[in-house]
Amino acid sequence: MDVRAIFMGLAFSLMWSSAFATARIIVAAAPPLAVLSLRFLISGLIAVLVARALGQSWRLSGPQARSVVIFGLCQNALYLGMNFIALQWVEASLASIIASSMPLIVALLGWGVRGEKVSLTGLLGLFMGFGGVALIMGGRVSGGADPVGVLLCLAGASALAVATMTVRAALTGGNLLMIVGLQMLVGSLALGIVSAGTETHLVHFSPALILAFFYQVFVPGLAATVLWFALVGRVGAVKASAFHFLNPFFGVLIAALLLGEHVGLLDMIGVAIAAAGILAVQLSRMKAPA
Repeated sequence: MDVRAIFMGLAFSLMWSSAFATARIIVAAAPPLAVLSLRFLISGLIAVLVARALGQSWRLSGPQARSVVIFGLCQNALYLGMNFIALQWVEASLASIIASSMPLIVALLGWGVRGEKVSLTGLLGLFMGFGGVALIMGGRVSGGADPVGVLLCLAGASALAVATMTVRAALTGGNLLMIVGLQMLVGSLALGIVSAGTETHLVHFSPALILAFFYQVFVPGLAATVLWFALVGRVGAVKASAFHFLNPFFGVLIAALLLGEHVGLLDMIGVAIAAAGILAVQLSRMKAPA
């Protein structure tokens, strides 16, 4: 992995982790699915218009089109939709830690569905990773965290894992920015339909809400997504996912600094164990034969 890829991964991890704290600000003042649908509509239209200006085509190949739909539904509608709902009741630090288990779920799917071999390092990493997340979840739930919100976060992480496994097919044939924009529009449409039938659209406007919304549109929404696709195209999904081991640290730190969320000793121990497990799993998958 070259220096440029390392900087891309660090920037992506920081952007990705910051989404949880800013999302918690948003859902405290606005209906989660409606505002997420609007965010994807704005981000998606910007990406498509810029892609067209750069000469990219929206005529995708069959594999690209399928991946855009799967990625748009799994990452944008399911993963982020369930997380935005959960963040009404679950702290941003806990949501970010659960979401960081995505590489572990990817590894499980790879080994269980694709028949990839499990090394001793990988097996140990899985136990450590899920053990660290379970340690944090157990402490938070016993301390009053909403169990339904926790389950929504877990389901969202599983949807993100499925989306991650489709990224490679979407990148085949180029049109990176167009693909990013179209998968956002897919998510916007799905979320908008669900929101129209389930939410009351009452918004309490404030400077914090507006700032958090536009930050979500341009940083974790647009910049981080483009960076993630570019990173996967550069080093592959397995190596790119290795940067997720930093997300528990960044997620907890940003939530503490921005929202003043309390972080206890048990949380820090769990974060360290989970991060070590994620790193071990990714290292074992890098060494595995194709």
